[in-house]
Amino acid sequence: MKVGYARVSSLQQNLDRQIKTLKDYGVEKIYTDKKSGKDTDREQFKAMMDFVREGDEIVVNDLTRLNRRTIDLYKTVEELDKRGVAVVFIKEGITTKGIYNKLVLAIFAGLAEFERENIKERQAEGIALAKQAGKYKGRPCKKYDKDVLDGLLADLKADKRS
Repeated sequence: MKVGYARVSSLQQNLDRQIKTLKDYGVEKIYTDKKSGKDTDREQFKAMMDFVREGDEIVVNDLTRLNRRTIDLYKTVEELDKRGVAVVFIKEGITTKGIYNKLVLAIFAGLAEFERENIKERQAEGIALAKQAGKYKGRPCKKYDKDVLDGLLADLKADKRS
């Protein structure tokens, strides 16, 4: 059975493009998450891992959708391989079937993690420069009415809010 997995990092992002690609590939069942791929603690990811059986094929748009970190990707692929489940990465055009494909997967996974770390580093540098120039001040403070704040504080003191 072809099982699809689609993931975006936040609730505001859209899964439609990934789902269409998976359906076009012939996927029969699709699991989706709207959560960061920095770890494997994702509800639908776990459900998919529990669902797949020997002979199944997991299809994802690209390897960063399955796992963001190289080590997690290796662990996931290794577990699936032991269970007789193959993984297909559409964008990269690779599968986990065969020793050469596993080498290519290792290279792509390393490059993807390197790219992500590079982006984060450049973003931090840009924010630091903007702060020095006085252009980056973060999100503006939210203005609350004094009565609203007093009501919230009273609720907190009365254990009506956490």
